[in-house]
Formats: sequence, structure tokens, C-alpha cells
Amino acid sequence: MAIAAAAVAATATLTGCGSDDKNNSTESATSASTSAQQAAAPAPTAAELQGVLTAFADPAKPAADKAKLVVDGDKRVTLIETMNKGLANYQVTFAVGEVEADGAKADAKVSVTSPHGTMPDVPMSFAYSDGAWKLSDAGACTILGMARAACQP
Repeated sequence: MAIAAAAVAATATLTGCGSDDKNNSTESATSASTSAQQAAAPAPTAAELQGVLTAFADPAKPAADKAKLVVDGDKRVTLIETMNKGLANYQVTFAVGEVEADGAKADAKVSVTSPHGTMPDVPMSFAYSDGAWKLSDAGACTILGMARAACQP
């Protein structure tokens, strides 16, 4: 139950802001880059996404290596270190199902199993970045929140 509450709380606190300025050159460049990535993004398999999650939750993997599994993960290294300490003697596994890909973005329903039980159908988001499928920042924050290392809005 604590894991479910943490996941809901972490997911609920994630919001984004956008610009109403349609003439913004940075936005245009980002759109062009995103379009190119979407065209090159291969559809992810459940096994591929599960591999990302398993590596992210591996307490033996250094935080700097885990940050590479997350889009803009460098900004979450301190939280990942906190999660690593919490997972040192704690087994967490994932089962990825119902993957829905749309270009360079993918959403999946993930079952998370820990010593406290299984939490089914946790929504998890991924993005294709730098030639690989990675956890989106929101996906990483969901897991970090479960590990009591919640991202701040």
C-alpha cells in the first residue's frame, strides 16, 4: 500500500509548463529534432523497456550509470544515489505489459513487485533519446518516489 501511495503521489506531482509563443526559434528547433527522432525511433519491446527498469533499480549499478538510462538523468543523480542506498537489501522486479508507442514516446503498464507485494498496472513513460529507449523524467520520478527519493516539482 505504501508503494502504491508513493507512486500515485509522485505521479500526481509531476506537471509541465509550455510556452504560448508559437514563434519561438528554440521551440522550432526542438520540434525539428523531435520529428527526426520520432522517424528514427524503433518501436520498443516489453523486454527492452523491462531491461531499462531492471537496470535502473539495480542497487549495484552506480548512480552515474543509471542517470544515462533516464532522459536528462544528470539532474536526478542525487536522488538516484538515495534510491541506491534504500535498495541495497531490497529486491524489486518489474513486468512490462501493454506497451503503446507513438514515435519517440512510449507508455507501458508495469507491475512492480517488492517484498511488500505486487502493484499492477503502474503507468510508466519512456522516450527514445540518443539512440536508445530511456525512462522519461516522469517515469524515473515514479520509481524514485517509490524508493522514498521523490522528485520535487
